[in-house]
Amino acid sequence: MQEFKKYAIRLSRRLEMVASLVTPGNRVADVGCDHAYTAIYLAEHGISPNIIAMDVNQGPIDRAKDNIKKYGYSDIIETRKSNGLDKIEENEADTILIAGMGGPLMIQILTAKKEVMQSAKELVLQPQSEIHKVRYMLQEEGFLIIEESMVKEDEKYYFIMKAIKNSLNLDAKKYVLKEKEHFYYGKLLLEQKNNILKEFILWDYSLCEGIMESLNAEQTENSLARKQEIKERMDLLQRGLAYY
Repeated sequence: MQEFKKYAIRLSRRLEMVASLVTPGNRVADVGCDHAYTAIYLAEHGISPNIIAMDVNQGPIDRAKDNIKKYGYSDIIETRKSNGLDKIEENEADTILIAGMGGPLMIQILTAKKEVMQSAKELVLQPQSEIHKVRYMLQEEGFLIIEESMVKEDEKYYFIMKAIKNSLNLDAKKYVLKEKEHFYYGKLLLEQKNNILKEFILWDYSLCEGIMESLNAEQTENSLARKQEIKERMDLLQRGLAYY
C-alpha cells in the first residue's frame, strides 16, 4: 500500500462527512459515483470491504474504472452502469450511499426499487435540494434518521444524514419527526443546536427579508401570493430559531 499513499484520495469536507457516516465493515452501493473518489476513499481507509460504484452514464463509469485501477482497488470496488438501483439486487449492499443530487431525484431512485432500499441496513444521503421531502419519504418508508450533520463549503450549506429501518431495538420516539421544522431543518440538528444550522437559518431569514422588501414595492396579484409564501417561510425559520 505504500506505493499508493502518495496518491491518497482527498475528498471535499462534504464528501468526507458523507463517508464518515458509513458504518465500518458494511458493503456499500455508491449511487452516482462519478469519478469513484468516495468509493476509493472508503476502500483506502478500510471502511468498506466491498463497494459497488454505479452511475447512469458511461463516461463517469470509464473514469471510475481508470481511477480504481490507478489506486489499486479493483479487487474491492466493482463498477456498474446503472440507472439508479436498477443493477443491484436485494441484500447486495448494507449501505446505500447517494450524495450530491437533488432531493426529488434521490426519492425517485430509492422508491423505484423499494425492495433494494428496504433490504439495506442503512441509507447515507446528502440531498442538494428539497431536503424536507427526503425526510418525509424516509419516515413514510419506515426509516428513522439516527444521525445528521451539516457542512458549509464554498459558501454553500449541505445536510447529510444516516437513516436505518425502524426496529424494536431503537428508541423510535427519539428520532420520529413530528413538527414541520423537523422535516425542514432536521430534528437532531435542532435539538443539538447545531451551529451551522443556526447560521443557515439566519442566512435564509436575511434572504427572505430582502425578498419581502422588494415585493413590498409591488402590488400585483403575483407579488401578494409570493409575499404570503415568503411570510410562511419566515415563520418556519423562526420556529427553527426558537430551538436556540
